[in-house]
Amino acid sequence: MNELKQLRAEIDQFMQLPPQSPLPREKRADFTGLEYYEPNNELSFVISVELLPQSEGPIQMETSTGDVRDYYRWGKVVFDVEGEEASLVIYSDGYGGELFLPFRDVTNGEETYGAGRYLDNHRPGLRRIGADQIELDFNYAYNPYCCYSDAYSCPLPPRENWLNVPIRAGEKKFDQ
Repeated sequence: MNELKQLRAEIDQFMQLPPQSPLPREKRADFTGLEYYEPNNELSFVISVELLPQSEGPIQMETSTGDVRDYYRWGKVVFDVEGEEASLVIYSDGYGGELFLPFRDVTNGEETYGAGRYLDNHRPGLRRIGADQIELDFNYAYNPYCCYSDAYSCPLPPRENWLNVPIRAGEKKFDQ
């Protein structure tokens, strides 16, 4: 969990640095850090992934600004949260290597950002292990940039990635 604490501190520092910060200038002065759930080992998994056929072609994922982006359904994972089975589809950009997992859960709007959160393989939290396993760690779940500013266009989780269980791990709702 030291890696998680360090990453969170680095993200808080990044959020204050212009011009990279997604925070509008007027919000940076009062920024005191993002809020997170306490680390939860029960929401960290090493599980099998069912690789999906790429022959289906891309799906169009709507964004927060009404645009669409093409993604490929790469794989499906099944796991348990509080005794209930849940499943999510992991997407690829189709160019190789980029894995993206947008999701919604029952905490959206109250405890977490209303439009959903992300995991991807640019951070710990979504990591391929061998040919058919994946590390899925919701402690690294983060808000898309459109949470902080309307200047960003963010993919919205498709309905197949709306969970009926709470994911109380990762980044919480931004209220500053």
